[in-house]
Amino acid sequence: MSSIYQRALGPDFERLHPRIQRRFGMSSADGIAQIGRGVMEEVWGGPLWTVPFLALGAWRRIMFPSRGRDVPFTIRNYAYRDAFGRETVTWARRFWTRERRARPFDATMIYSERRARIVDYLGTHQHLAVDIDLEVDPGGGLRLRSGEQRFYEGPVAFRLPMGASGIADVHEYWDEPEQRFRISVSVSNPRFGRLFGYRGWFEVEERPVADGMVPDEVRPRRE
Repeated sequence: MSSIYQRALGPDFERLHPRIQRRFGMSSADGIAQIGRGVMEEVWGGPLWTVPFLALGAWRRIMFPSRGRDVPFTIRNYAYRDAFGRETVTWARRFWTRERRARPFDATMIYSERRARIVDYLGTHQHLAVDIDLEVDPGGGLRLRSGEQRFYEGPVAFRLPMGASGIADVHEYWDEPEQRFRISVSVSNPRFGRLFGYRGWFEVEERPVADGMVPDEVRPRRE
């Protein structure tokens, strides 16, 4: 079975560095999880007026207002079929900031047949659905850029205007000299500038996962 990222990239998937291919080639048929541990050299936020909005997002594990340097970091990626039968990959991130507690930032990604691209559902209740465009960089790394965003809460559903959205630019690649993964994430707004981001490194351990045995804490509470 092809991963959701293979489907989105098509032939360009072969241009990825082999270690990035392994990382983004995982599907529910493989029976593995990828557990990453590392350090974010910088976690940053926007101006002070953005703190209340980031704090509100933290309530549903969508970004957070903390900042810091040399922040311990973990990421857990599991591939499974959700209640709709969609191939799904978790992105359960934890940042141990100076408050000495884990700051979560969670998402689940699917490949949408109708939209012909990756859709990233943010947070514990999949309130935000974000279209993701993928691009392979010249060194075999992967760039993920966000596009149209939609909000869902019960019967309420609407498209967010881009001027009111946070636009994400993610770059993940294999650092050959250091033999580990590196990542940089920047979330900004066309009018208000930089809102949130982080950069650093991590290493990945693969673990076997029995069929359907994905921890509840990395799944969204609502799909």
